[in-house]
Amino acid sequence: MIRYNYYGHSCFSLETGHGVILVDPFFTDNPKTKVKAEDVKCQYILVSHAHFDHLGDAAVIAKNNDATIIAVPEVLSLCKGVKTCPMNIGGSMSFPFGMVRMTLAVHSSGVAGGIACGYVIVLKDGPTVYYAGDTALFTDMKIIGAKERIDYAILPIGDNYTMGKEDAARAAQFLNAHNVIPVHYNTWPSIEQDPYEFKEMAEKLAMVDVHVVNPDTSIELK
Repeated sequence: MIRYNYYGHSCFSLETGHGVILVDPFFTDNPKTKVKAEDVKCQYILVSHAHFDHLGDAAVIAKNNDATIIAVPEVLSLCKGVKTCPMNIGGSMSFPFGMVRMTLAVHSSGVAGGIACGYVIVLKDGPTVYYAGDTALFTDMKIIGAKERIDYAILPIGDNYTMGKEDAARAAQFLNAHNVIPVHYNTWPSIEQDPYEFKEMAEKLAMVDVHVVNPDTSIELK
């Protein structure tokens, strides 16, 4: 069983039978979660880019858990004294929980020389999860969807800093995703969105199942 734990904004974890994967670990100053960084347990941390609301507490959590941070080298240069695993766009690596492939994201990186990214996570004995990171809609999402069966696409819908509801629905269609989980919305007024409007829009356009997950709750990924 794979459990998706959502902590608001774009922060979530995947509990697998081969370790816990934490993604964009924004806990400190995250108004949507009551979970504290010091209480988080994980073995791997994926970071999409270096903006404060995504890099977040990565170094502290990695140090507390002896966990490995996976990111582009420029982001990893901000994480001192911890285990790291550098990757770059288009590359893939195998881990005890499965395979990770780093994908393009169309967004600023938050660190000089860096680039924002997303991840395809092919879980051993589980579904394939695509986390888009902070991104605009781009047509190469069609290639991502053609290369792997995307069981769950985790997509930002907040607009302003990322794609909004309409473009995220189109992204689901490009990816040929089977399920979608919206993230990166309602953290602050500048990204206020109604996720149920997105659900209606995406399910009609892309013929997907959209799962709206409240912060500090979980769902099982099948």
